[in-house]
Amino acid sequence: MNLTGLSSRDTITIELLLDSLIPAHFLPDRGRMLDVGSGAGFPGIPLKIYNPQLEIHLMEPNSKKVSFLKHVIRLLKLDNIKVIKGRIEMDGDKLNPMGYHLITTRALANLGQAIAWCSPFLSPDSLFIGFLGSHAEEDLKKSQQVIKEYSLTLHKMIPYFLPGKRSKRNTLIFKKKA
Repeated sequence: MNLTGLSSRDTITIELLLDSLIPAHFLPDRGRMLDVGSGAGFPGIPLKIYNPQLEIHLMEPNSKKVSFLKHVIRLLKLDNIKVIKGRIEMDGDKLNPMGYHLITTRALANLGQAIAWCSPFLSPDSLFIGFLGSHAEEDLKKSQQVIKEYSLTLHKMIPYFLPGKRSKRNTLIFKKKA
């Protein structure tokens, strides 16, 4: 089963595992987190291992990936982590009705669309994390209206290069106004 589109262990370690942990230092150590479009569990599972106190929901529409995520959770004996089969734009009724303190997306959709889908599920004073490539500043400009509409402010922009990669990446951390 192809879960990520990447084939080598080194590439998966750098482009998925390491990339997932870039914002870890800036995230709350408690609360509810939703990883939308979790795929093979990135960034949700690495962030759960980094911070076991987070209650994490992994949302993924693909049945095979849902089965894989459940299997990994059992193998790693992770507590307080749940897999939700569904799409954010259609299955919001499956999510925590109190909302989330933190929502992450990686390769879900363009920034504006991801914000529009995820923001209604953010609790007041919470964080939205977007993992973007080298065009983050352009994506940010294109998304200004939707950012304003959903009462978000850019809290932190983390530019970085992954080892062995030439293209710059950016992780954006937005804060929802209370």
